[in-house]
Amino acid sequence: MDVIEVSNYEEMSQKAANIVIETIKENVRTLLGLATGSTPKGMYQVLIDDHKKNKTSYQEVRTVNLDEYVGLAPSDPNSYHFFMRENLFDSIDIPLESTHIPNGLAENLQNECTRYDSLISDLGGIDLQILGIGINGHIGFNEPGTSFDSKTHIVSLTESTRQANARFFQSIEEVPTKAITMGINTIFQSKKIILLASGAQKADAIKKLLEGKVDKDFPASALCPHSNVTLIADTEALSKVEEVNSC
Repeated sequence: MDVIEVSNYEEMSQKAANIVIETIKENVRTLLGLATGSTPKGMYQVLIDDHKKNKTSYQEVRTVNLDEYVGLAPSDPNSYHFFMRENLFDSIDIPLESTHIPNGLAENLQNECTRYDSLISDLGGIDLQILGIGINGHIGFNEPGTSFDSKTHIVSLTESTRQANARFFQSIEEVPTKAITMGINTIFQSKKIILLASGAQKADAIKKLLEGKVDKDFPASALCPHSNVTLIADTEALSKVEEVNSC
């Protein structure tokens, strides 16, 4: 795992966006794995600004998102479908039919999980996956204890994850209790992974990650054996790491 230390959230966002842009320029048919939440939001804004200024095109790019809440319609302001359109897709030239997000309203959720993994395979596999990291080490919605062999699956969200996401809802009661998420193995199959971390609240997780112990009770540690992972973390997120080494 390569580690890039940056000074703040803005620099993290810029560095990550630069890698995405370079990847697309090298392969216009790139399959991007995308994440939601506050961590990648700044990166998406940089991509939008670059698209407007430099005309970087997404006409042939394909995307697959990590996850979606079960029970929320794409039109729901708290759905990840809505998030992606508002924060990226509607501001660049990517055809919406080239963007893919799990269907949280599927009648048969298990079939939806199988379909999603098949879709990723049919699209040639993820070229570049963007990830954040939870305070408990979760990646996607893969909570502690998730098998490293897991494919796309249904998860029951932990109370800590629901509390972390409650700021996006009117109340904690409105936060869904289940989600569809790419599994750890699905994520691991990505050709390249960028893991983003910003802020003091992520410091314990980053310290634990870089200690290098691979443990299913800390899902992000599954990334350590991967041959092409870059952690971009700001000074606060790295504040508890005595010496910055790859895990």
